[in-house]
Amino acid sequence: MTRSQDVPTLVAKAREGDPRSVARLISLVENGDPALPEVAAAMAPYTGRAQVIGLTGAPGVGKSTTTNELVRVLREQGARVGVLAVDPSSPFSGGAILGDRVRMTEHTADSGVYIRSMSSRGQLGGLSAATPQAVRVLEGAGCDVILVETVGVGQAEVEIASLADTTLVLLAPGMGDAIQAVKAGVLEIADVFVINKADRPGADATYRDIQGMLALGERASGDWRPQVVRAVAAKGEGVDDVVAAISKHRDWLESSGNLRTRREQRAAAEVSALALGRLRARMGDLREGTALSSLAAQVAAGDLDPYAAADRLLAGLEVS
Repeated sequence: MTRSQDVPTLVAKAREGDPRSVARLISLVENGDPALPEVAAAMAPYTGRAQVIGLTGAPGVGKSTTTNELVRVLREQGARVGVLAVDPSSPFSGGAILGDRVRMTEHTADSGVYIRSMSSRGQLGGLSAATPQAVRVLEGAGCDVILVETVGVGQAEVEIASLADTTLVLLAPGMGDAIQAVKAGVLEIADVFVINKADRPGADATYRDIQGMLALGERASGDWRPQVVRAVAAKGEGVDDVVAAISKHRDWLESSGNLRTRREQRAAAEVSALALGRLRARMGDLREGTALSSLAAQVAAGDLDPYAAADRLLAGLEVS
């Protein structure tokens, strides 16, 4: 546990770009350290400026390779880049193979790039519960662009849309992705579709399928129409087009006012999650006390209905 008096030093060093300090701050976030509220307060004045880009898609479509190439192009443009790569946790051991940093070794010596692998720790939606706060740490550390790569589980990764300014959905030919896109609901969350491995047979068919599905969607005048871009990330081909599509979406967000709306929705979701977490913790305390046991006994005996019991329990939380 980091002592409270260490937080100002950690934040100051993180602001200077010290990777160890950034790592320690993100570890505080992941571990739910008691010093976390102080960290959040210290970082708050420096947040809200970075562009957050989410990458999602089924396993094997090339998310990590695409992320690696995006980092290269963004660094060539002079941006300071942070990467949060979320890996799945084993439902049996609870462990995770945090392998994305292995795939991005060419950037490890670059002081303008910070890469962090995170375990999902059983969290559904493709992200870790600590991801939003980790994004804030990277923002506070001076990152201009933050790339968030989801676990790649297939049909449950829509949570990234509530975190990112721009969401990239990666597809690959020959994997049934056109139909999977409809099943997974990614037509609704994607701002940019990237057909990776576009040098493989079937890439043109996948491109036509996605364009056809987008044409069927209803949009009001001025709404964003998702871009569809071909790329071969392993060869570095088409990545400039992906970055151009991201920039185009960013321009639309700013001109339409949707950037502010998205970020306010993101903040609302973050606040709600933290409030619910604290409520669950207090409920846990009540379970160890006598109030819940007494109410449960009355409900079991038929002396009290469960709704009235829940109201009394919540009233007790408000008083405490």
